[in-house]
Amino acid sequence: MNRPQAVYVYINAFIEELARSGVRHVVYCPGSRSTPLAMRMAEHPRLRCWMHLDERSAAFFALGMAKRLREPVAVLCTSGTAAANFAPAVVEAHYARVPLLLLTADRPPELRDAGAPQTIDQLHLFGRHVRWFLEMALPENEPELLRYVRTVAAKAVAAATGPFAGPVHLNFPFREPLIPVAPSEEDALAPWKSGRENEEGTAPFVQVTAGRPAIGDEALQQLAAQLSSAERGLIVCGPQTDPRFAAAVGQLAERLQFPILADPLSQVRCGRHPLTTVIDAYDALLRVPAFVEQAKPDVVLRFGGLPVSKPLVQYLNRFADVRQWVVDVTPVWSDPTFAAAEVLLADSTDLCIRLAQYIPDTPPVMTNEVSALSPATATTARNGAGAAGRSAVHGHEARRAWLALWQTANRQAREVMEREMAALESEPDGEGAGWLFEGRIFHELFRLLPDGSLLFAGNSMPVRDLDSFFPSVDKAVEFYANRGANGIDGVVSSALGASAAGDGPALLVIGDLSFYHDLNGLLAAKLHRLNLTVVLVNNDGGGIFSFLPQADHPRHFEALFGTPHGLSFEPAVAMYGGRYCRVENWDQFAQAVRTGLTEGGLHVIEVRSRRDVNVRQHRRIWERVAEAVAQLAGPVVR
Repeated sequence: MNRPQAVYVYINAFIEELARSGVRHVVYCPGSRSTPLAMRMAEHPRLRCWMHLDERSAAFFALGMAKRLREPVAVLCTSGTAAANFAPAVVEAHYARVPLLLLTADRPPELRDAGAPQTIDQLHLFGRHVRWFLEMALPENEPELLRYVRTVAAKAVAAATGPFAGPVHLNFPFREPLIPVAPSEEDALAPWKSGRENEEGTAPFVQVTAGRPAIGDEALQQLAAQLSSAERGLIVCGPQTDPRFAAAVGQLAERLQFPILADPLSQVRCGRHPLTTVIDAYDALLRVPAFVEQAKPDVVLRFGGLPVSKPLVQYLNRFADVRQWVVDVTPVWSDPTFAAAEVLLADSTDLCIRLAQYIPDTPPVMTNEVSALSPATATTARNGAGAAGRSAVHGHEARRAWLALWQTANRQAREVMEREMAALESEPDGEGAGWLFEGRIFHELFRLLPDGSLLFAGNSMPVRDLDSFFPSVDKAVEFYANRGANGIDGVVSSALGASAAGDGPALLVIGDLSFYHDLNGLLAAKLHRLNLTVVLVNNDGGGIFSFLPQADHPRHFEALFGTPHGLSFEPAVAMYGGRYCRVENWDQFAQAVRTGLTEGGLHVIEVRSRRDVNVRQHRRIWERVAEAVAQLAGPVVR
């Protein structure tokens, strides 16, 4: 068998095993050396191929898709610096634990370090940012090599999707000629074969059955006893994507009477699951020293990645002496404050479901309830119980009072924030006159987004304003952001990839620098007719730096940190076939969002703000919240 025929059989075996192992989507970039993989993937009946011209955008598009689907997405490119352009998305996927299959074509070994064009050292190109790297064998049509290539495909998918999910890199060297040729007419008509077929013809060559770590029953009972004995417990939920988790942790919190500080990226803040214990204004509350001192917990149970809120992280660090449990599936857990007393290596959803079974059931707390048991009820309970009963009643009262403290403060903070947001722009000569407040974008969106929506937030200020101003609501909204490495690059492409992975309305809120950084990504919306409404927050530079100490050094601030660009984005949006509008008030904003979500396609809604005004507006709101919440200060029943 000649070389083109060997390539055909070898590559077919690899691609078929990818499909049988669960890969459904391939994002590819044009190039010559990747021809064998690209041509055969385009022919596969169970793979959907998404073409991108820019490798960096392609990799971020695949990342957004894989994040939302929670399954591996393959991304393919030719040799040379094309592969290096995958790096930013690979880093993000590594830290965010997103399953990607990086397939890079390469020159054969004899052409490396020989001055051959478009040839770089691609071995271990992404270093420690991949779960596994393998230099593939050159294609041959030998039984041993076909078993090898099928096994590699299964192993790559398993490595990318295990408990510690992430990117996997396979480097494919190819010699010319690069066009694969079917060995026979029969192979050309029915090319997709596996070494081991079942009745349906879909059995993978290697069947991989993956498990997830779990805590033993005895340890779980001990944990339940420790948590149940705490009078002031707290559950912190950071970024994660398991759709089953919200209901499980909500049930656990109700049994324990623990408040849940729910980062929107945890998928716990909004939805049809129990929300009675969810606290959504903690970012404002934990900026109030009087409240922080009053709200010292006994124990903390933390799930997911690092929360977005800096005040929350500072709060956890402030009480590092408090017993904190961190739940993660791998020993590489997230704890930059080094405050964890115990790490539970377990699946978060499974742990919540099983743990709740060992927690004594307690009467439910009504939404926003502000009082504990009445004195008469408590007295009756004490008189009718022994020592154990009296202790249980006291503990229940204390937990109810602890939860009520958070609920009352949370409601107070929300009311103040709503009132102040309206006041900022209603004063004719006020500091907000003529400028829309950036934080109010998310307060408006919680009303505008329909059930089944996706909201992707850019890094720097948008994701922080999402955390601060998007309230808890019983509406199904998925929240995403690139919080693995927290970069501003590739956000447009990631949002489009996430949009392509589902059918519901998709909206992105992004800053002007981040939008500029990934303008190439808009091409995917045009090529693949994707739906994305983009809220472009344009404050002409790096808005977040105005909140940092660098702003106190005006001599170099604008040149080094503010970095104004003066760009007009309307022509760029038109170039990619999108519709652009600039809004001047919130009625126009609401109408533009409704139009974008209803009509589909690419819509860009520009909201102009001024960096210095935006800082003052944020600080005014935090000050008003502090004034209101400080009045609640007082001893908590222990």
